[in-house]
Amino acid sequence: RVAHATLDTLERVRAATAGDRTTAPRAVTRAPVALRVDSMRDIAWLDLLRDTQLVALVREAMSNNLDLREAQSRVREYRAQLGAARVSQLPTISTTGTTSHNKVAFGPTVVGYDAVRVTGDLSWELDFWGKARKQVDAAAYDLAARDAEVRSTMLSLVGDIATAYLRLRELDESVHISDQTLMSRRSTLDLARRRFQQGVTSELDVFQFEADLAESAARVADFTRQRTEVENQLSQLLGRAPGSIPRGRALDDVVQALIVPDSLPGELIARRPDVVAAQRALQASLSRVGVAAASRLPTISVTGQYGTQRPDFSRLFARQNELYTTQLGVTIPLFPFIALRDQQRAASARAEQAQARYRQKVLAGLRESNDALAGVHLHRDQLAAQRTQMRALERAFTLADQRYRSGVSSYLEVLDAQRRLFTAQLSFVQAERQYLVATVDLYKALGGGWDAGR
Repeated sequence: RVAHATLDTLERVRAATAGDRTTAPRAVTRAPVALRVDSMRDIAWLDLLRDTQLVALVREAMSNNLDLREAQSRVREYRAQLGAARVSQLPTISTTGTTSHNKVAFGPTVVGYDAVRVTGDLSWELDFWGKARKQVDAAAYDLAARDAEVRSTMLSLVGDIATAYLRLRELDESVHISDQTLMSRRSTLDLARRRFQQGVTSELDVFQFEADLAESAARVADFTRQRTEVENQLSQLLGRAPGSIPRGRALDDVVQALIVPDSLPGELIARRPDVVAAQRALQASLSRVGVAAASRLPTISVTGQYGTQRPDFSRLFARQNELYTTQLGVTIPLFPFIALRDQQRAASARAEQAQARYRQKVLAGLRESNDALAGVHLHRDQLAAQRTQMRALERAFTLADQRYRSGVSSYLEVLDAQRRLFTAQLSFVQAERQYLVATVDLYKALGGGWDAGR
């Protein structure tokens, strides 16, 4: 591959220049990891980054994030609806007590009487066609879809926190690099001023170094501002007021500890919460097609009533006062038949839409996971190239600075070497962050990560 050939060339460059360096750079590990497809906690995957502080932030967000709380309360709502759907399969039993004064006409005769009645009433629609059962199935699939949405919210939350945290660590490194560059340029400016006072160089050198010094100071202020904004963003994700965020390991340490496999099994896509939610929504839609079909069939129900009645409350519950009624009824839909047929057709159309969404989610998952895995590998290659460039420019700046202090070269060589090194250092830190963010994107694309069986 082109990327791997480029890496081989860079490795030969490193080996050829290794004797000129005081410390050899660490190689980027490319060994694959044996995998097994298991269910896995979302947070456990972050252990691969080996930053305990990041894991602690995620745990805090799991307890306090408001979006996650809203999603969890939605699950409780649908769990209650499932309970209500299950109860609808059972007979309805109620108790009724009445007292009344009545007049009834039998031809020319009008009879008045008082009645005190206490009855127990039963009503039960027999589920011959599975209508109630399919309603329960649909409610259960709806609940499963909401569970998957909670996991999707958790997945997005973990990804957002990890991405923001890595950006924060990048800005920490950028501030540090800018501070170091500021001190280096201040030292060079002091030297230029002494050389100007001694008549060795022109005032132009001093102005050029002063301009570069001001640029470094401006970058420090800008990176510090961005760092504060990211801390505030993280605080919001954690469900707390803006404030300082504790730090863990440096980016370079995390990069060196991270091992990402070169390939992953496609079965992991099935664990994506959006795929699971779409699948459950499809199953719920199919169940509702069954409910609509059963609604077009006759309804068979049993009703009954048992109780007692007296003109007054005395001896109300005596046996001779009992009354009862039992009925077996059949209801056949005639006039609303066309409407019920159209409702079934509408339910079938909704099921087709859900099936299309499910397939689209699967295809999107396959694309995103392949893009993410390719992104991890290419960012890893880019990181190796950036590291090689940075090491070379560090050496170039050291030589240019020594030559300038010895009066061999002009200030232009030093300025150019400083600027290129500063840019390369910032680009390298950015590449580290992009590589780690790519692994987070892979984590999200796989629906929660993989289990590294090491």
